[in-house]
Amino acid sequence: MRLLVLGGTQFLSRAVAADAVARGHDVTCAARGYSGEVPDGARHVHLDREAPDWSALDGEWDAAVDVARTPSWVAGALDALAARVPHWTFVSTISVYADHSVPGGSPDTLELLPAITEDVEQDSPEKYGGNKVACEQLVQARAKDALVIRPGLIIGPGDPSGRFSYWPERLAEGGDVLAPESPDRGTQAIDVRDLAAWIVSCAEQRRTGVYDASGPVVRIGDLVAAVMAAVGGEATVTWATADFLLERDVNYWSGPRSLPLWLPEDSRGMTSHDVSAAVAAGLTTRPIGETAIDTLEWLHSLRNPPTTGLSRAEEQDLLDDWHTIRA
Repeated sequence: MRLLVLGGTQFLSRAVAADAVARGHDVTCAARGYSGEVPDGARHVHLDREAPDWSALDGEWDAAVDVARTPSWVAGALDALAARVPHWTFVSTISVYADHSVPGGSPDTLELLPAITEDVEQDSPEKYGGNKVACEQLVQARAKDALVIRPGLIIGPGDPSGRFSYWPERLAEGGDVLAPESPDRGTQAIDVRDLAAWIVSCAEQRRTGVYDASGPVVRIGDLVAAVMAAVGGEATVTWATADFLLERDVNYWSGPRSLPLWLPEDSRGMTSHDVSAAVAAGLTTRPIGETAIDTLEWLHSLRNPPTTGLSRAEEQDLLDDWHTIRA
């Protein structure tokens, strides 16, 4: 298969290119190259999608994979390439859905946000999701055969967000570890390599349609336990209530002073999607412990690893408060 990856230098798009190369496919990565190098065995064509010179891409391909979030970028790629690429995979996001409170949602049951067709600063989930809806619609309307994949939280080696990597790093250190709310809360994520492998398989099969893609829903307590066992940490996990955390300005999900993987009540549907259709279409996922080990190894290889979540000093202050009021 001749595969064109629009990107190929960072995280998911790079994992797609690497998986395709490993299978023996002829892979072209069209990217600026600022985020890193394409995988060994792939061909790099310089392309800046803010001011693209599409003449640099003068061939034909059996399939393309695009992960863009900007409607004009997707429209420009389709203008230049759709006639020469019979199968087009667009990697979207579950952020396209209007309601994130519903557990067990799927493309068949959830409504989309209104499409935002102009390029806007994506400074809110609604703008990001609305732009992705517009990108999906462009691909569905103009590609010969279109596949839209809406992943949930993508984790694993190479993740620039640090949303999951906080946990293997922190649990490996051991000691008293602060965790959000209850071990019974559900969570859901997918290793980037598993998602990439399925994307390549779908391209090989010329699969079309719309799929949510993530791992199974698990108790966050089970995830923490599996991560701790994998990385060899000796930790005592302290689960603090939402009221306690919010009163002390702890943030949800990611970023400074946050507890990664924690979501507000009205967003719990984001980590409980029904992905049975993707599983039936061949999606498989590895144990979370394997992801944790590989993520920690990757973090330790970096000079400046991505950081998110509580600092150790912030965590200790919160633990001291929690244990004081519980005494």
